[in-house]
Amino acid sequence: MSETEQRFIDIEMALSNLERVVEDLNEVIISQGKDIAFLQKQNHYLTEAVRNTQSTVKPEEEETPPPHY
Repeated sequence: MSETEQRFIDIEMALSNLERVVEDLNEVIISQGKDIAFLQKQNHYLTEAVRNTQSTVKPEEEETPPPHY
């Protein structure tokens, strides 16, 4: 096998490894994108829940003391 042929084989192997790494990274990015979308949706729901809760909670001075006071 000539030196040129060996260099081509080495280049093809390196390219194959790089393609695999790119595919793996792409899968990670897709997974993280899904996680981020889920967390954004969850954050939105929790923010709305807190806003709704705040409107139903009386200020401390308007609250009646518990019975044990």
